[in-house]
Amino acid sequence: MCNQTLSAVTGAYHNIFILHCARPLHGSLTTEEETEIRKLAASRKAAHRLVQRAKVIVAMLDDPKLHATQAGQQAGFRGRQSGVDWVKRFNAEGIAGLEDKPKAGRPPTHAQNVRSALLKLARTKPESLGYPYKLWTLERLQIAFQEREGIHLSDSTIWEWVEAEGFRWK
Repeated sequence: MCNQTLSAVTGAYHNIFILHCARPLHGSLTTEEETEIRKLAASRKAAHRLVQRAKVIVAMLDDPKLHATQAGQQAGFRGRQSGVDWVKRFNAEGIAGLEDKPKAGRPPTHAQNVRSALLKLARTKPESLGYPYKLWTLERLQIAFQEREGIHLSDSTIWEWVEAEGFRWK
């Protein structure tokens, strides 16, 4: 069934085709695009969710027989549909389709450069900055950030940003 085009699949098989057969457009990727997507998938500085989405595409580029569902699960998505959804967006929009879409609601309280500064601090070992401890706690990170940047961030803001980047508290 996966050898057919989507337009040729009708009825009850349509959803099965979408779920199992979605593939990146191998022929339309330039060498530069493939290099960029691989670099993004291996990045340690890009947002965790963006890296995870890129890993889905790279897995399918590496193994053309791999289904989108399996690629999504290999990349760490829990839902069966996630891999398929990201492949569809990638096919429609290219690498830009892996980025988050603007969300409705109140605009962010802090600018992106504030978030970047906090994450940079969180990635740095406290001892290398002259602090007398080896690991960050939420409170230590909050105090250090306020001392260095002059900006107070709430516990919940720090927690949300750090967790979104894939950090795990021990």
